[in-house]
Amino acid sequence: MVIGAGQAGFAVSAKLRRLGHQGPITLIGDEDQPPYQRPPLTKAYLLGEMALERLYFRPATFFADKNITLRTEARAEKILRDGKTVMLQDGTSLPYDKLVLTTGSRPVVLPASIGGALDGVYYIRKLADTDAVAKEFQKGRRLLVIGGGYIGLEAAAAAAKCGVSTTLVEAAPRILQRVAAPETSDFFRALHREHGVEIREGTSLARLDGDGDRVNRAELSDDTTLTVDFVIVGIGIRPNSELAEACGLDVENGIKVDATCRTSDPDILAAGDCASFPYDDARIRLESVGNAIDQAEAAAEVIMGQDKPYVAKPWFWSEQFDTKLQIAGLSTGYDSIMTRHETNGAVSFWYYGGDRLLAVDAMNNARAYMVARRLIESGQSPDPALIADPETDLKALLKG
Repeated sequence: MVIGAGQAGFAVSAKLRRLGHQGPITLIGDEDQPPYQRPPLTKAYLLGEMALERLYFRPATFFADKNITLRTEARAEKILRDGKTVMLQDGTSLPYDKLVLTTGSRPVVLPASIGGALDGVYYIRKLADTDAVAKEFQKGRRLLVIGGGYIGLEAAAAAAKCGVSTTLVEAAPRILQRVAAPETSDFFRALHREHGVEIREGTSLARLDGDGDRVNRAELSDDTTLTVDFVIVGIGIRPNSELAEACGLDVENGIKVDATCRTSDPDILAAGDCASFPYDDARIRLESVGNAIDQAEAAAEVIMGQDKPYVAKPWFWSEQFDTKLQIAGLSTGYDSIMTRHETNGAVSFWYYGGDRLLAVDAMNNARAYMVARRLIESGQSPDPALIADPETDLKALLKG
């Protein structure tokens, strides 16, 4: 049984069938849709450039063909580990032999005490969220985006492309501070301002006020007031680990799993946004499509008796205006940045920790991204001076 019908839940179910699993598979999701892609929710789908059917991983017939019982609009209420049973909110009791938790994550929300519950305040995490906010994207309307991470920046870019007057506020001294170097922050700040987005860094929300139940004003920490028509909040996400914690599983910044995706109960595994796992000498949780797929498929292999450690190969991507950002590796612990400019105007920032290449941010530079990813995954770290030299053939840096 799999609880959570997002990217990871779909991946583990499909992988089990590809590996020849013959037993029943039940996939439980709390939305009224079959499993779908989430990245387009702040990009192509939000802009009306992608039809709903293209969001779905597979047609509805896929689940019947693969003998996967998909239960939508179903919420797991309790895991009874002694009896190896899952209780649903509607009172249904479902037995399991192996259970995989792919419960994902949810947005951090603004407190109602500062206006977080007003109409016109949106979070973009699910299909229903995007469907709700899309009607607001009309030329001349005024949007406040709270949070300068990738979700906030993608939403701001989509709004600006629709002619929405957009202001973004970030409480930290710079946008993307938690996830990227100042060079990447500078690049995207300039890109957004070039397209008319007003970015205010070192500025937080004090409160939202409304006319009745509808937001129409924002007070900021710098004592300024903005008139707004709607608000999008992107201030982080939290793992959905409450179900696991309630049944006594170990939780540490998400559902704690070992290198084989097993929780503290060997018959229960976890994967995706909700799972924290060992990586190098630390324990991390990766919020990415790549990790959701790879870790979920690793969990399926474990269930099928292929006990091998999951080795994460982090990669991420974002699209804003005419720029595609591709990220390879994790930049945690970097102490220097090497910048590489290409003749076509593309740029990439290479993160080093001492002599070790840790990560790369590549803007409209697929070649740099692909080479960097192969270098990082194979443990190769070229001389930074070679990276900075535009005459260096990046592919020639690959060994073996």
